[in-house]
Order: sequence, then structure tokens, then C-alpha cells
Amino acid sequence: MPRVAAPRLMTLAHVAALLPLAILIWQFSRGELTADPIRELVLRTGYYALVLLVLSLACTPISMLSGIPQVLRLRRLLGLYAFAYTALHLIVFVGLDYGFDLDLIWKDVLAKRFALVGVAAFLALAPALFASARGWMKSRLVGRGQQWLHRLTYLAALLAVGHFLLEVKVDRRIPLIYGAIVVLLLLFRLPWVRRGIEKWRQRRA
Repeated sequence: MPRVAAPRLMTLAHVAALLPLAILIWQFSRGELTADPIRELVLRTGYYALVLLVLSLACTPISMLSGIPQVLRLRRLLGLYAFAYTALHLIVFVGLDYGFDLDLIWKDVLAKRFALVGVAAFLALAPALFASARGWMKSRLVGRGQQWLHRLTYLAALLAVGHFLLEVKVDRRIPLIYGAIVVLLLLFRLPWVRRGIEKWRQRRA
């Protein structure tokens, strides 16, 4: 892929990440979000956050298999959008659903496993936001620091799938599919898998 395609990829990623939010705001303003709009807001913002987080994890395997380094530039951007949707998901949950009643929120989080796992996923993903500034990344997060940050992101993805799985009461096929995808994407991070892909690419070349 030519280098000039990289800015187009970034633009496409911005549009694709913001379009669901624009549609959601439009439908909410027109009263088209089912009979329970607040629950629909909670569900859809959480789902969009999970999709974007999975896509950010997919950037490394796609780059490894295709040999297109430009795809890696989308990883950080998609991760930040995933965090933004996660934060929006949390704000809608504690603000519109509970009216920022901290006592009620605390009791509900402790009583419901899916809420507790969701909070854990948010806390695991939060460091990615603070480490997103390139200067901070270069000066502070080197070597093991970057590995620690990446592992927190992997943990956040697993917790997000767990949150989704616990929240669904009947048909759990979709969260299980996302769980399988996340596990598969994490397998690409294993050193022996990386070496195998590198050898495969060399043989193809």
C-alpha cells in the first residue's frame, strides 16, 4: 500500500468511529430509540466501545499478515475512540440511568457482577488515554512500561467481553463470538506465533 494511503486510512477511521455516534444522537433527538431510550443508549455505546477495542487489537495481526505497516497507525486512534465510547457508556449509565446517585450506583455495582466487571474494564482501559500523548509515551513508557500498558489493554478487552456476556441474559452467542475473536487476536501476540508468521511471509516473498 502506498504511503499516501495512510492519511486516507486515518480519515476513514475517524468517519467510521464517529458515524455511529452521529446516528445515535440523531435517533435520540427524534425519539427513535425504542421504548426505553436510556437503556438503548447504554447498550449501543457499550457495543460500539467493544467493536472499536476489538478493531484496535486487530491492527497488529492485520499488519503482520498483510505486511502493511500503515495499519498500525490506526491502533492508537481506534483505542482512543474505544475509550471515548466506554466513557460515554459509563456517563449514560451513572447519569441518565441513576441520576449520579453515588450511593445507589455503588450498591448496584456491588450487587451486579456485570456492572462490577464493566467498571474494571474501564479502569484497565483508562491508562491508555493518559499515555496517548506521544511525548509522554516516548519519555516515560519505554520497554517494560509499554508492555505493561499493552497488557492492560488486553485485560480491558477480556473484561469488556465478560461484561457483555454477563449482561446478556438469553442469547449469548454474540458475546461468545467476540470473546473468541479477542482470544484469537491475543494469540497473535505470542512470540512463537509472531515467528511463525514471519517465516510464512518470508516463504511467500
